[in-house]
Amino acid sequence: MITFKEEILEGIPNKLPQPKTLDETINHAPKRKKILSPEEEQLALRNALRYFEPQHHAELAKEFKHELKTYGRIYMYRFKPVHKIYARPIDDYPGKSIQAKAIMLMIQNNLDHAVAQHPDELITYGGNGGVFQNWAQYRLTMKYLAEMTDEQTLAMYSGHPMGLFPSSEQAPRVVVTNGMVIPNYSKPDDWEKFNALGVSQYGQMTAGSYMYIGPQGIVHGTTITVLNAFRKIKKSPKGGLFVTAGLGGMSGAQPKAGNIAGCITVCAEVNPKATKVRHEQAWVDEVISDINQLVKRVQTAKDQKEVVSIAYDGNIVEVWEAFDEANLHIDLGSDQTSLHNPWAGGYYPVGLTYEEANELMANDPEKFKSYVRKSLIRQTKAINKHTAKGTYFFDYGNAFLLEASRAGAKIYRNDKGEFVTKDEIKNPNSAFAYPSYVQDIMGPMCFDYGFGPFRWVCASGKPEDLAKTDQIATEVLQKLKKEATPDIEQQMQDNITWIKGAQENKLVVGSQARILYADTEGRMKIAEAFNEAIANGEIGPVILGRDHHDVSGTDSPYRETSNIYDGSQFTADMAIQNVIGDSFRGATWVSIHNGGGVGWGEVINGGFGMILEGNESSRHKLKSMLHWDVTNGISRRSWARNRGAIDTIKRAMKSEPRLKVTLPNLVDDDLINP
Repeated sequence: MITFKEEILEGIPNKLPQPKTLDETINHAPKRKKILSPEEEQLALRNALRYFEPQHHAELAKEFKHELKTYGRIYMYRFKPVHKIYARPIDDYPGKSIQAKAIMLMIQNNLDHAVAQHPDELITYGGNGGVFQNWAQYRLTMKYLAEMTDEQTLAMYSGHPMGLFPSSEQAPRVVVTNGMVIPNYSKPDDWEKFNALGVSQYGQMTAGSYMYIGPQGIVHGTTITVLNAFRKIKKSPKGGLFVTAGLGGMSGAQPKAGNIAGCITVCAEVNPKATKVRHEQAWVDEVISDINQLVKRVQTAKDQKEVVSIAYDGNIVEVWEAFDEANLHIDLGSDQTSLHNPWAGGYYPVGLTYEEANELMANDPEKFKSYVRKSLIRQTKAINKHTAKGTYFFDYGNAFLLEASRAGAKIYRNDKGEFVTKDEIKNPNSAFAYPSYVQDIMGPMCFDYGFGPFRWVCASGKPEDLAKTDQIATEVLQKLKKEATPDIEQQMQDNITWIKGAQENKLVVGSQARILYADTEGRMKIAEAFNEAIANGEIGPVILGRDHHDVSGTDSPYRETSNIYDGSQFTADMAIQNVIGDSFRGATWVSIHNGGGVGWGEVINGGFGMILEGNESSRHKLKSMLHWDVTNGISRRSWARNRGAIDTIKRAMKSEPRLKVTLPNLVDDDLINP
């Protein structure tokens, strides 16, 4: 049998592998709707066959045609690797460059069955967040990385490896773009078409940039969000009720986050496989399928002030309505279904079974859209009843408010405080009745001060290395907390509490990875301490990264930049500047994507990866790149007149004399008010 290294170096095999049958025990992407004309279907086949020698075209053409008809995409299942895909220790990968090996490790982590939502379709999370479009791209990319030197750069075009190009040691080893289509061709059906043709893909955020670490990342973000939401309503989490939806991909982290925050969490999920996985992983405590039983169980939990997470095996609309009828008070409400992708499996409407919905979205997409719109209207109506009784509801960055608005739901308030539809509101630029969690919580409490999701992966694959990095990071944070100003002291303490309890909560899925919210100084000092530990032989190499959902990485008017009020929330200069700046300041790889958590055409987001090797070069790169990676966003937020960001950038300029940032002059409102 071919070895793992030999399979990587083989790339696309000269001899065709045997056809493979699908493993029905794992989650698969829903069938995509028919979007191509007969002529375009022929083009899709030509596009797919260009990866293979002409002698194989006759056999593969029939197979790929069948895949396109059956699944709506050409995944090239036959070319799935023989060897299990997971984040092996970095030394297990063939190659000439440790930087390239680090990228191979992270690609495999994104496609690990324990991590990915639809691994056979190369989708990491969000229903359509792809690492590659097909298995030929995976094979060719891994081969290129295994052959690469530190004087080459691999250009990735929406999953397609365009090739290795001469560069320099200082250049990134890989530059990734995903879905960067011309703006006028950035509607949902455009994505369906271009993806079916095999020429573009939806990279989501950390999916197509090889920096997903399983649900741990969103566990931490959700924990911080839930804690701060309870602080906002001035209530202890103990005995408080948090209601939400989604257990697949990133949203599966919600019940675990609720447990860590210390509240009661009810999370609805329509896909029994997703619920089963989260329950088996101990990310959710209990599973209930009967709505009446759920009501009784939650009432008991509230009476006894339990800390418990409950998965409802059914539709979230039923939960909102049943809890209203039973007069069960919900303290916090949100939703984390993949509503950025409402027509292709991101949201399952009430009134249809999971199987019926999958059938309808593929065979009668217009009727399916009608069901989704009606469901969103019904869900919003129930939410409005709860908020009238004191529930604090926030959009969790999944485009719930946006899609509910488009569906005709009463998601706005008029001058009298009544819930109305978009058509009934006089001002078309009126804000939604409910805030985004970034707008209300994470933006003013974290992003404006430079705090965002910094993460690292121990490339050795050793749990003891992760434990050592946890210790190092905790020590750094404790020192920084002693010097912290009052406006950031709480963020520091939340992260110290988080990292101390991270191991006991068994948050590692896939790679030996960790995440915490750190500011510029925190990221740089933690990374420098890691680099020193590597140099001293205490730990192996460490891969740094972050979620794109960060201070600087993403321009998204309905999420990351929803607390920007100078009109620039619809511009994308920050994200583009961020990835360009990272690329020449030392990132090992960089990525820029159209689309993300709130949808194709609604956001531009960028990310990076950087390997620390324990040498002077790594020390120089981490200082230069991490400083820019955060300060870029604080500067933009300061220019938008965000008070916290203004104070933060002033402190940054004092600590770094080379930093000179344009500050806004504030205007007396009385001078311009009518």
